[in-house]
Amino acid sequence: MTGSDHFLWWRGHRGDRPRDDRWMEIGKESFQERERRITGRHHLPGPVPDWAEDLFRVARAAFIADKYVRRTGVRDRWTRRISLAVPVTEHERWGSAAVRTHLTALLQGLTGDLWNVDFRPLTGHYVEEALVSPDEPRASEVALFSGGLDSLSWAATRSRADDSRPLLLVMFREVGLLRLQQRVYRAVEQLDVVRPVLLLPMSQTPAGDGSGARLETSSRTRGLLYAAGAIRAATAHGVGTVHIPENGQLALNPPLTPARSAACSTRSVHPWTLGSLNALVTAVSDTESTVQVVNPLAQLTKGEVCKVGRDAGLTPSDLESTLSCGKPPTRRRGGPPIANCGVCFPCLVRRSGLLHANGSDGTRYEALPWADGLPLDRGADWRALQRWLLGPHTLTDVFTDTPLPADTDPAVAFDLIRRGREELSRLLQMAEATEAADAA
Repeated sequence: MTGSDHFLWWRGHRGDRPRDDRWMEIGKESFQERERRITGRHHLPGPVPDWAEDLFRVARAAFIADKYVRRTGVRDRWTRRISLAVPVTEHERWGSAAVRTHLTALLQGLTGDLWNVDFRPLTGHYVEEALVSPDEPRASEVALFSGGLDSLSWAATRSRADDSRPLLLVMFREVGLLRLQQRVYRAVEQLDVVRPVLLLPMSQTPAGDGSGARLETSSRTRGLLYAAGAIRAATAHGVGTVHIPENGQLALNPPLTPARSAACSTRSVHPWTLGSLNALVTAVSDTESTVQVVNPLAQLTKGEVCKVGRDAGLTPSDLESTLSCGKPPTRRRGGPPIANCGVCFPCLVRRSGLLHANGSDGTRYEALPWADGLPLDRGADWRALQRWLLGPHTLTDVFTDTPLPADTDPAVAFDLIRRGREELSRLLQMAEATEAADAA
């Protein structure tokens, strides 16, 4: 890599070599896990169409590029120029102007970077055959399952649906958090479920790039990789919809400050992102196996999602055992074995949601956001949230950050954020009560 441009070449067959020495080779070796664990192919009951395998490969390549190109190495410490070359089976489809437009817009909207993606024909590749018997019942519904509160509430709700065919939960293993994810999944199994529930475990831990330097800490393409993995699984089961459960409050993720606008905050389940991904899938897929992604919790706040989970039979303890943190302490080198830090914005939303639904929150957090002596950087989200809650929030603010799709009513989105602000305001009251108690 030279200058401000970064070139990454996803490796194809043995004779497939980069055009020149500017290109850095990446591929399946760029992940820590073996290919079988990454793809989960042996768990799938049927074939995956070429376009879905291509989409998953493109998403994997973008994810590795996102991790290997550090933002600290560019002038503004954020905006990178990334050229990515990926081999695809459906070369003519991926090479069309429509696909390039949709993919470039999606990547740039997610990451805030300047992307150029080239495609070349994939030949001589081998796809592992499924080990699951074709006579096994195929799922009628597919959803991502992270081990978070939102995905648990949705899984619990759908596990009780009146459907004899299985619910498939696609889970991407989190390093250091696998036991938590398994424990949260058991909370679904222990319900009085009506239908079978299947779990498809996949992995996506990036390996080092050989430099010895720490990989890029932001990862705006992780959500795209997860979605592509779930889409791929859905095609093997013959399911036309993938559910990506995320409370509408965090899906919209309105910026607390001007410095957090657009890609500076995660937009992986924003209505615009899902609309862009669906447009891309429509452009590359065939009519027989096309899949669309939907957020079934898009109209609910975090507190309302918690209540949905309670209605499905989950206990407060089940909800409190989940992961919501944007920067889990257990991921940090030398960090404590705690899943939720308690001070990042997703943790603050989590706190307010559990208070709204349960009247209390017994989650074990690493820190209290309004505690005296909290390091300045760790209290940044709490201070930003205070200013945001105490200031005005208008209808214009809803769509001036990230555009809404044409089928999304701004007034509905505005009302959702209003309800979310009311839930979050309880945290201000708790902080004031704590300060008063300490003063007394």
